[in-house]
Amino acid sequence: MPLRVEAVRQLSRRRTLVVYGILAALPFILIAAFAIGGDPDERGGNGRISLIDTATASGLNFAMACVFVSAGFLLVVPVALFCGDTVASEASWSSLRYLLASPVPRSRLLLSKLTVALAFSAAAMILLPLVGLLAGTAAYGWGGLELPTGGSLDPGTALVRLSIVVAFVFVSQLVTAGLAFWLSTVTDAPLGAVGGAVGLTIVGNVLDAVTALGDWRQFLPAHWQFAWADALQPQLEWGGMARGAAVSTAYALVLFALAFRHFRAKDVVS
Repeated sequence: MPLRVEAVRQLSRRRTLVVYGILAALPFILIAAFAIGGDPDERGGNGRISLIDTATASGLNFAMACVFVSAGFLLVVPVALFCGDTVASEASWSSLRYLLASPVPRSRLLLSKLTVALAFSAAAMILLPLVGLLAGTAAYGWGGLELPTGGSLDPGTALVRLSIVVAFVFVSQLVTAGLAFWLSTVTDAPLGAVGGAVGLTIVGNVLDAVTALGDWRQFLPAHWQFAWADALQPQLEWGGMARGAAVSTAYALVLFALAFRHFRAKDVVS
């Protein structure tokens, strides 16, 4: 199946438009929340400064805040949806066997679906901070990035840092993509694949909170999901992001390989 055909099919689906609509609406919801609640500096606190406290400083700060509030769970959902709904949805519609009847190898069909699913997932990762940057700039003005740790970055450097953060968030979500894609080849229920991937991702977050696991937590992808905070230092730190990217990529490659292996030998009857 050509990538263009698969992309058009996925883009025309209502769930795609709904997901993108929700992500595009989130920055405006946050702006309304800040307008109702007042400036963060006026609300007091415990003396610690977070990305939320500096969200109204500039459009760049607001875009970073949008990523901060959504990276833990909200951005997991579109990745699980786009990757978990690939093969399972075709099976639930009883159209998968007709696709396989065409003279196209199964691995090529699966690769096309995976490529489009990852592309749509990446677009979701980019859409949120992009809309946040535009809406935040309109609401709070254009300026440098105020760092929670103190100091600031000029707009050019801050844009590069924002790009690095978005790229790392996408890489860290590859585990969820791999889980959803593998489950999509195992089950004929799209909701089962999507829900299973989200559920297992939540389990990983829970296990990471168990401090008794000690150093074993470093092998959990969830342990590194906020390593992108190292990009919000005056001097960029790569250590945590590099380890997190390596762990996520390793898990994802294994899960993608399992999906291809299972699908090649799967007896498709739907």
